Amino acid sequence: MKKIILTLLVASAVSMLAADAPKTNSPSADTNAPAKNEAATIPDATHKPVFTTNTVTIAGQRVTYVAETGMLPILKKDGTTSASVFYVAYTRQGETNKSSRPITFCFNGGPGSSSVWLHLGALGPRRVKMNENGTLPPPPFSLVDNEYSILDNSDLVFIDPVATGFSRAAKDEKPADFFGDSGDLDSVGEFIRLWTTRHERWLSPKYLCGESYGVFRAAGLADHLSSRYGMYLNGLILVSGVLDFATIYDVPGNDVPYPLYLPAYTAAAQFHKKLPDDLQNDLTKALAESREFAKDEYASALQKGDSLSVDEHKKIADELARLTGLKPQVIEDNNLRIDEGVFRKQLLHDEGLILGAYDSRITGRDDDPASPYPDFDPSDAAVLGPFSAAVNSYVRGELKFEDDLPYEIIASVQPWNYGARNNYASSGAKLASMMNQNPYMKILVLGGRCDLVCPIDTVHYALDHMQLDANYRTNITYAEFDAGHMMYINLPDLKKLHADVENFLKP
Repeated sequence: MKKIILTLLVASAVSMLAADAPKTNSPSADTNAPAKNEAATIPDATHKPVFTTNTVTIAGQRVTYVAETGMLPILKKDGTTSASVFYVAYTRQGETNKSSRPITFCFNGGPGSSSVWLHLGALGPRRVKMNENGTLPPPPFSLVDNEYSILDNSDLVFIDPVATGFSRAAKDEKPADFFGDSGDLDSVGEFIRLWTTRHERWLSPKYLCGESYGVFRAAGLADHLSSRYGMYLNGLILVSGVLDFATIYDVPGNDVPYPLYLPAYTAAAQFHKKLPDDLQNDLTKALAESREFAKDEYASALQKGDSLSVDEHKKIADELARLTGLKPQVIEDNNLRIDEGVFRKQLLHDEGLILGAYDSRITGRDDDPASPYPDFDPSDAAVLGPFSAAVNSYVRGELKFEDDLPYEIIASVQPWNYGARNNYASSGAKLASMMNQNPYMKILVLGGRCDLVCPIDTVHYALDHMQLDANYRTNITYAEFDAGHMMYINLPDLKKLHADVENFLKP
């Protein structure tokens, strides 16, 4: 399998047909409490929530909020509990009319990721302090007030799906029952229903914000919440995500991903100053040329397969070299089909550097220059330590939630049942159906140009191929950022994200 990436935030770009999901190389998570450690009990659904009050300055305005940290039960039809889900909710104080105040439910992906990335990276009132360009700061790490939180515009609920964070299946329940599209939608959907009910927010404007595989989840939840509970949403915020795995899974016989990844390669090459002068000096021109070539000549050439003539083959290879900064021989050796692992390994190979998958701006020293693919992801290494330290300090310190269990940032939830057989998993049909039924639901798509895991062109393609009434396509808007998958760790992008989401949430 060519593509070598971590499953930190997404259902892995090498996730194949849902019938046969691979093992991940993310840190494993034991879903059971340590043996003979009575203090390390799992907080169950009766665990009382902890409330703390704080203030943060957002866009020059002082915002007072209550943070609620706790567990909610996932109820079965007979009323018994199948799991306990950990959450952190932020409610702005001083609002007299709950029904007019938006509420946004937030989660990351994986599958198997907690919500720490959106929580302490982008949306919550506190954020991890990274270098301003999103690279790794020296330890020890710290938290700062997030002056670009969206709490000024919406209350927030961060959800850790079963097995992540402190969320766990109930005693005698099988954790694997939650590890798939259907079980995941049931449990996260039930959490949203119960939280909304207990907090009397049924009449509030409701949004979902999902990142990576969380985009796949959000699209499914829009349909699930409507069909199961009659809960209609006002909008979805889709961050660096996947809707159709055919767009990111490059296997023999599926050439769809290669043209969709090309603009991300062009953006990375431009960042590292590997493009010819006319493209290097104008990113807008470079991306426009890359997208036009990808959509027309490149896609057509791949469709021809081995019937492509020698002259056509050379012409395509030369243009790919121009748009990617790769040596023509690398493109020839890979038969015009460059996966992200090859690109990350080869672009700066002569300098002994590899690129990040989640953020190709971030580089690292190559462990083994002779190996065909990178041995690690420098952009993953840049965030794991700071975010791990921050969430463990924040939850137990500032939020006063006590438990001896490890907070599972990344949990082992494989194999994951994507709900497809002999097909690529896709949630596009569910999303289109819901948009056709609820013509007021808006979509905001956020993507980083240097994301080599879920390039924004892949979700654009999936949305363009949904069976959606043309009148509702105006409900979809896009915003591009300079950085990668977690664009918000780059401070200029975080500022832009706040402005884009603020615009989106306006009635």
